[in-house]
Amino acid sequence: MSLPLALQQIEFARNYTLSIVNEIDQALWFTMPPGCPTHVAWQVGHLAMAQYGLCLFRLRGRQEIDLSLMTSGFRKLFSRGSAPQADAAKYPSAVEIRATLDRVHAQVLKEAPGASEAQLAEAVEMPYAVHANKLGCLLFCSHHEMLHAGQLGLLRRLLGQQPLR
Repeated sequence: MSLPLALQQIEFARNYTLSIVNEIDQALWFTMPPGCPTHVAWQVGHLAMAQYGLCLFRLRGRQEIDLSLMTSGFRKLFSRGSAPQADAAKYPSAVEIRATLDRVHAQVLKEAPGASEAQLAEAVEMPYAVHANKLGCLLFCSHHEMLHAGQLGLLRRLLGQQPLR
């Protein structure tokens, strides 16, 4: 597995996610359909936080630019183990969540291609895919995103929309 392939997978997963997210009215992002323990806003915010963690933080640690990507409060709201809440007032707006998703992704595409083979080979702990190293974190990012894209697709249907064609 190579860095170019990992980046292609990240791009594919993001494009697929956006094909679903772009078809959901932002006014519905905080709606938790009956029996569903999540909402679109949490899923999108979680993807932004996870991509930051897997592709930026794990690759190069915290950097000063990270403060302009997302706040620590944002990371806490959407981290693994957080529970989506129906109260939209507890979250940034749908517009800000989407902007954060886009900022993080743009920064990943700017920084990740410059990672050296030695850097990518550095060992990490879970989560990762394929390899227990930083390249494995990049590979896991696309797998993780596709899992949440499925949840977004289900949410879209639960919100009354027809399947995408």
